Amino acid sequence: MVLFIVVASALILLAAYYTYGKFLANTVFKLDDKNPVPSVEMEDGVDYVPAKKGMLLGQHFSAIAAAGPINGPILAAVIYGWAPALLWVILGCIFIGGIHDMGSLVASVRHKAKSITEVVRLNVSQRAWILFMIFVWITLVYVIVAFTDITASSFVGNVTLENGEVVSGAGIASSSAMYLALPIIMGLLMRFGGLKENLAVCIFLPLVGVAIWAGQSLPLSLPVSDPATAQKVWGVLILVYCLVAAMMPMWLLLQPRGALGGYFLYIALVVAAIGIMFGGYEINYPAFTNLNPDGSLGEHFWTPMFPILFITIACGACSGFHALVSSGTSSKQLAKETDATAIGYGAMLLEGMVAVVSIVCVMILAQDSELIHKAPNFIYAMGIGSFMELIGIPAAFGISFGLMAFTTFVYDTLDVCTRLGRYVIEELTGWRDMKGKILGTALTSAVPIFFIFQTMTDAKGNVIPAWKTFWNTFGASNQLLAALALIGISIWLYNTRRNSKVWMAACIPAVLMFLMSNWALMLSIYDGWVLGLGHPAVPVVSVILVILSVLVAFETIYSVNKSKASIQKQD
Repeated sequence: MVLFIVVASALILLAAYYTYGKFLANTVFKLDDKNPVPSVEMEDGVDYVPAKKGMLLGQHFSAIAAAGPINGPILAAVIYGWAPALLWVILGCIFIGGIHDMGSLVASVRHKAKSITEVVRLNVSQRAWILFMIFVWITLVYVIVAFTDITASSFVGNVTLENGEVVSGAGIASSSAMYLALPIIMGLLMRFGGLKENLAVCIFLPLVGVAIWAGQSLPLSLPVSDPATAQKVWGVLILVYCLVAAMMPMWLLLQPRGALGGYFLYIALVVAAIGIMFGGYEINYPAFTNLNPDGSLGEHFWTPMFPILFITIACGACSGFHALVSSGTSSKQLAKETDATAIGYGAMLLEGMVAVVSIVCVMILAQDSELIHKAPNFIYAMGIGSFMELIGIPAAFGISFGLMAFTTFVYDTLDVCTRLGRYVIEELTGWRDMKGKILGTALTSAVPIFFIFQTMTDAKGNVIPAWKTFWNTFGASNQLLAALALIGISIWLYNTRRNSKVWMAACIPAVLMFLMSNWALMLSIYDGWVLGLGHPAVPVVSVILVILSVLVAFETIYSVNKSKASIQKQD
């Protein structure tokens, strides 16, 4: 049964690429390689650098994926059952996330690689642009907070296997440090040593496996006895990494790590496929359930599944963060327009497949399994570890591989997020010199420290991780960002293709995401201010996000009506 569901999902996504993806490329966006692209016209060796489709696909895929297609689908599958999670992933990535990512990429390329916020400014108004920029920056901070904290949790504590073997968090930290050093060496050799990309991948990809193996023998532990404190310190160190990495030239870290990370993640998908095909796994977890955060059974199913399911699973179905990556870094590297189908739409479908594999890791668990109460990254790692055991790989290595796959996603996202936050501040302030580069990067990486050092508790007063407290707020803001990006894409298509209805392909998903996201934020406000649950920052930020989104929506409606009136007057 598990095999049937995974194969069916893969075939559906593949069919979508060659049907709906072709429709988007040829009919909606009319991609043409004769059109100039910014990576060639504006090449500067730092931000604007044309990249081969394979390398850019790997870099883009690993940047957009992050912990989202693992964390969100696993959380949703545990709480609501695997069936609603799987349905939203499949339909979401085909009809909403796909056009969102591809539209953001193409719109940016057609606007000289300007961000999606600039597309909004040029096609809506200056006021909408300012509101959107503020919204984007707040969302980026929440992305960094959630992913930094959950990554830091992988570096603390141990996982004891059934055979008595121990996988240490300090070993994962060591493997991660070695993994980050490898692409820098690879980038230097490619830039100054004449090393070709394919040969570089063949040399350095096996070294990633060596790093995973060596990490457990050379653990990198902090001289801190308290696990909670150690996790916070790791969080700060990760943010320092973001500060440095976000200012590096793309050829030195982002592009070579994207190539390595992309292949690494493809291997994770292949391993999962082998495990699912030959493992004989059965579905044990219920298709539909309804658990409260503390593990008790909830009273209702449809509410709050609507709207919480749609914000719990962001990456894997639809994610506003993808618009920032597509229009922030990928658009500056796209070598030709037709590559946008693979980079924009194809990568979204690949991420959907990662989400499907994550859901499978829940499907094969018994409902009373202790793993259900573990962090999603450990559920994913245990699933990947069990798959790798089938081909003779020790479970300890398999679990380390799974955790490294998780952190590989996250590293790409964290420094891309920080780089994008710098772009936002540079555009808002006009500081495009070294001062803006340093201050923008420092501010984006420093603000999350405040949230990471907060002590979070649940409704019963138990201390819980920061990522768990802010995940719904991150999800709602992220999905609302997707709605606003889709609104911008809709208006751009409307303005440039007036005699066509193709803009509706983006507008209908925009309405759905706008309603679900604001509904979820209103629930957060109610829980925080009426029921007194969660951290006080959650309802405050939720109110700010609702106000910003409503103002952008009104500004967009006003702009469209004004444009229509102008056209009618001319006629």
